[in-house]
Amino acid sequence: DEEEDYMSDLFIKQDVRPGLPMVRRVKEAIQKEEKQKEANEKNRQKSIKEEEKERRDLVLKSALGNENKGFALLQKMGYKSGQALGKSGEGIVEPIPLNIKTGLSGLGHEEFKKRKAEEKLENYRQKIHMKKQANEQAADQFRIRFKTKQEERKMEGDLRKSQRACQQLDMQKDIDVPKETWFWIEPEEEDKKDDEDKEDECTSSDLSVSEKLHILTAYLREEHFYCIWCGTTYEDAEDLSSNCPGDSAADHD
Repeated sequence: DEEEDYMSDLFIKQDVRPGLPMVRRVKEAIQKEEKQKEANEKNRQKSIKEEEKERRDLVLKSALGNENKGFALLQKMGYKSGQALGKSGEGIVEPIPLNIKTGLSGLGHEEFKKRKAEEKLENYRQKIHMKKQANEQAADQFRIRFKTKQEERKMEGDLRKSQRACQQLDMQKDIDVPKETWFWIEPEEEDKKDDEDKEDECTSSDLSVSEKLHILTAYLREEHFYCIWCGTTYEDAEDLSSNCPGDSAADHD
């Protein structure tokens, strides 16, 4: 063999970039592996089931010929290839497809699995629906509790307002002691802010805040002709009854 001429054009034109020989070898190995797989697939002996399936698919894809007795009888009765069955041509054109059962499960198993899947889906939908209803009920209860709490705080504020008005009006009439201890605001409560929690307020009796407000409102109207909702002191009972809408906040709304 002659030695290579490293100064020749053939050697200079070769691609000698780093890494290219490795990439080329990897590609060649992959191509060789694919060819080997194809050869193994061709040489592999097919199973009986695979051969049966291929033959069946081949027969099903091919149209019926004159050698088929059933097709020959149809032709004798005037049937033509591609024509729908029936006297007026309203029947089917293609034969009923063949459904081959290849699994080992018994008859009706597929319907059983389908029914189980539908039941599982229905149970899941019911759970989602029940969860949604529970969330909606929880949200409704929260809104009710929140509204009730707001109404209670507003009522407590109206009661304190009525207590201050009662104390001022009583003092104007030289009344030194309130008719009921809770008719006036206790001195230490006057410095409290309106947004503080008043759950333990007015514990001197078993009356609720609503009952106390109703009693105190009636006292102010009867004793001082004063309406807490109007913020007005009327001249007498007749003036109060004729000009004041009522004795509750709802009547004034």
